[in-house]
Amino acid sequence: MRAHEAGWAHAAVSVRGPTWLREPEDANALVPRLWSGTTRKRTDGTLEVGGVAVTELVREHGSPAYVLDEEDFRGRASAFREAFEAPPDVHWDVFYAGKAFLCTTVARWIDEEGLSLDVCTGGELTVAERAGFPMERVGFHGNNKSVGELERAVELGVGRIIVDSFHELDRLSRVTRQLGRTARVLVRVTAGVEAHTHEYIATAHEDQKFGLSISSGDALDAIRQVHAAPGLELLGLHSHIGSQIFESAGFEVAARRVLALHEQVRDELGVELPELDLGGGFGIAYTTKDDPSDPARLAEELTRIVADECASRGLAVPRLSIEPGRAIVGPAMCTVYEVGTVKAVELDGGAVRTYVSVDGGMSDNIRTALYDAEYSCTLANRSSDAPPMLSRVVGKHCEAGDIVVMDEFLPGDLAAGDLLAVPGTGAYCWSMASNYNHLLRPPVVAAREGRTRVVVRRETIEDLLATDAGPDPDSGSGAAR
Repeated sequence: MRAHEAGWAHAAVSVRGPTWLREPEDANALVPRLWSGTTRKRTDGTLEVGGVAVTELVREHGSPAYVLDEEDFRGRASAFREAFEAPPDVHWDVFYAGKAFLCTTVARWIDEEGLSLDVCTGGELTVAERAGFPMERVGFHGNNKSVGELERAVELGVGRIIVDSFHELDRLSRVTRQLGRTARVLVRVTAGVEAHTHEYIATAHEDQKFGLSISSGDALDAIRQVHAAPGLELLGLHSHIGSQIFESAGFEVAARRVLALHEQVRDELGVELPELDLGGGFGIAYTTKDDPSDPARLAEELTRIVADECASRGLAVPRLSIEPGRAIVGPAMCTVYEVGTVKAVELDGGAVRTYVSVDGGMSDNIRTALYDAEYSCTLANRSSDAPPMLSRVVGKHCEAGDIVVMDEFLPGDLAAGDLLAVPGTGAYCWSMASNYNHLLRPPVVAAREGRTRVVVRRETIEDLLATDAGPDPDSGSGAAR
């Protein structure tokens, strides 16, 4: 619960930073697990990604900019594919969750690395189509798909549609009848399990907009409807329990409940559902306190959980799937900003908070303001011998809550014109970016082997005003009449 009605940024906060944040011996040093695989500091302190100095990247492409490490992205994608190919006698499909970050270039990389793709709107589906992604390897999520979106998905031959409600079942049935096509369907269920970070809770977590409740019987009713509908092919069930998850305990409880429903379907309908999707939500390291699992460990643990539960219920192990998004793209991207001001503010008791303002903010990373998300950062254009100072990195928006990094130790001689880089911004930063205060969305620049390539260009003023209809030509003031 937030402590202040105007938002957490107005509440009393310690000026000493969180208890887990330690003053570094060297404020120039990187913590490797927070950064992409090719990121390093050159001898002069300049940050390098994919063999490209961020100072050179900013000179060419401007600031702020998202910097995408192509080699790291591809490596994480292939690591998931290889890890989930390893368990014997079990078939896993890995669906990249496009909502984390999606553009046509990334969709092609995902295809080339042998992963499937999860989309959740018609817009994301169009990106996949434009990229030439194989539609049979696309899954279509969403809690309120329109008739038009369902029609397009069926026309394109999307591999599976994850239905989320009885209304959607009715719409999809009508669409398949009208088009004379069959849609392959997973039913999204709520298992009463919620998991985030290191914790999970296994009761009373069905108060959400997604899925159909197992405990209320809605899930089973939906399965019966899909099974009976002539234009729908029942593939199985889908369960998603949370995000930024570091432990498998929540998956174990959810799998037990979902596979109990598999058993019930077998006993009532005489059908062993062929597929089970356990969702995504695998965590990454945003700060030094985070300790995520690697794909090999996840594959081993999730395979064991499902195999043990199926054995206890006399079920064949279904075809399994997961949906990593953040875990692939999150660490593969950082955001580079230019410092505009450094302001030391005296607080009660003689304490001082140093505010470092950069040329972006909540329009390119809303997660700190929206979720109290924690990030790290580093001086990116030089090294410094100055002692560390506890700093708060803020944006340029007209909002007190416009904070990029709540607390970080930065060199005490930080000045206007310096560059800062924030790691772990690949997931849900560009995807949730906005034009708040009429700022322009930054570009996404891919770096690999010493070269850069723009995969999403920077917005222009013309882009910003393209949907502005302009003043009424018949009204001198431009006011509506």
